[in-house]
Amino acid sequence: MAVKARERLLTTAEDLFYAEGIRAVGVERILSASGVGRASFYRHFAGKDDLVVAVLSGRDERWRDWLRSTVDGYGRPAADRPLAVFDALAERFARDDFRGCAFINTMIEAADRESGAHQVAAAHKSAVTEYLDALLTEAGRDDHAELAPELMLLVDGAIVTALREGNPDAAVRAKRIAEALLARQPDPREAVRRRLRVVTGGMR
Repeated sequence: MAVKARERLLTTAEDLFYAEGIRAVGVERILSASGVGRASFYRHFAGKDDLVVAVLSGRDERWRDWLRSTVDGYGRPAADRPLAVFDALAERFARDDFRGCAFINTMIEAADRESGAHQVAAAHKSAVTEYLDALLTEAGRDDHAELAPELMLLVDGAIVTALREGNPDAAVRAKRIAEALLARQPDPREAVRRRLRVVTGGMR
C-alpha cells in the first residue's frame, strides 16, 4: 500500500510538473490530485524538493531507456545510428503531450546550480551526451569526443524549437545539420594528437 502511495505521488507530480511547471504546482495540489494524505506524503519525502529530485531521476532513466530502445528498434547500421536519434526526436515532438524538455524546464526554474533538481537535470544532459558519444564511437568516428557535444547542442536546440513552433520539423532540420557535421572529415593530424595524449596521459 505504501509503495502504491509513493508511485501515485511520483506519477501525479511528474504529470503536473511537466504540464504546468514545478513552481506552479504545490504539495497540496499533488495531494489532492493523487488522493494521497499529507502524513503519507511525508513518510516518503522530506518535502517538495525531495519529490522533485525523485521525479526527475525516474524520468531521466525512462527517457534514456526510451531513446536507446527507439534507436535500437530502427535496426540501422552503426554508421547511421547517431542520425537515428533525430528520427526518434521527431516521433517525440509529434506527440500531443509534448511540452518541451522536462530537464531544460527544470534548469530554468531551478536556476541555482547547487540545487538537487538542477544537478539531476544537468546530469541527464551529460548522460545523453555520453550516449551520443557511444553511438559515434560505434560508428567509427575518431572525432567522437568533439562531435558528441555538437550533436547534443542540436538535440537541445531541436527540442526548444519544436516547442516554439509546435511541430516536429525541427528534428528534421537538426538531422540535416548533423548529417553535414558527420560528412566533415576529421583532420588526421588531430587524430594522431589525440592518440598521443592518451598514450602520454595528457602530458604535453
